[in-house]
Amino acid sequence: MTTDRNQEAGAAYSHRSVLLDSAVDYLVNDPDGYYVDGTFGRGGHSRLILGRLGPSARLLGIDKDPEAIRAAKELEAQDNRFHSFHGSFAELGAAVAGQGWQTVNGVLLDLGVSSPQLDDASRGFSFMRDGPLDMRMNTEQSPSAAEWLATADESDIANVIFRYGEEKFSRRIARLLVERRQEAPVETTRQLAELVSEAVPKKEKHKHPATRTFQAIRIFINRELEDLEVGLQSAVDHLAPGGRLVVISFHSLEDRLVKRFMRDLARGPQLPKGVPVTAEQEASDFRLVGKASKAGAEEVSDNVRARSAVMRVLERTDIRKNSQGSA
Repeated sequence: MTTDRNQEAGAAYSHRSVLLDSAVDYLVNDPDGYYVDGTFGRGGHSRLILGRLGPSARLLGIDKDPEAIRAAKELEAQDNRFHSFHGSFAELGAAVAGQGWQTVNGVLLDLGVSSPQLDDASRGFSFMRDGPLDMRMNTEQSPSAAEWLATADESDIANVIFRYGEEKFSRRIARLLVERRQEAPVETTRQLAELVSEAVPKKEKHKHPATRTFQAIRIFINRELEDLEVGLQSAVDHLAPGGRLVVISFHSLEDRLVKRFMRDLARGPQLPKGVPVTAEQEASDFRLVGKASKAGAEEVSDNVRARSAVMRVLERTDIRKNSQGSA
């Protein structure tokens, strides 16, 4: 997917999933396996995965966004190996159970907001396009960004912008926002972007002043980090031996969470010193596959949104789980 940082520069590019080929290369290690694309988007990864799979394999596409699910339903009608689930990847367990699968051979998560979401002004994700201040990935859920900003306490707004946007001027922004909403509601992306620009005294080179604020509010409204924590755990809980979790993140908050989660699993149980244990008890059921990967120069030149992407891969190595994804 993509990051808010690259909204302006990426506006002219057509949508292509970042790290498309390498992510699928890492993911698919059994052409007859069962796989989950936890962030279907417009199906870039899913279509390539299906191209690597045999006739008995299965792929489940998950997405919060009703627009994405409409695209997924079209693919479902074209390929009987593919099925869709409308919801968050935090609901991966229920989605997999609904297919009658016990385990899967791979899970792919491509985090953040997608290019089609950014490019559609009516969705309210982009400060480069004026539109309603919505920011919901699932438009069937509430509140929207505008609804939350209309009633939230100044301290809550400041805390969200600081925590999820790492914005050092969060208190200034929150204070001005609360002042302005008493005069008129803040209901459009342009209003918010201009307000933040006014509140931020020091501008960062090559970055719009509203970048961090838009990111923070979007993450909060969509519970992105909470869903990520649940989704990561659910993914590894359902991996068959040899199965892989492939995660592409686009900002430091996501990547730190993913890095820590995978590192801790690969280290194995952290037992107190002096406690007698066997080698098997100390061994990890997981291993890191390669180092963190970034998009190459050619991909970045084709799609500047790729420059922030980081991909990490974790593999289940233990033999204590069932080896087949089917029931």
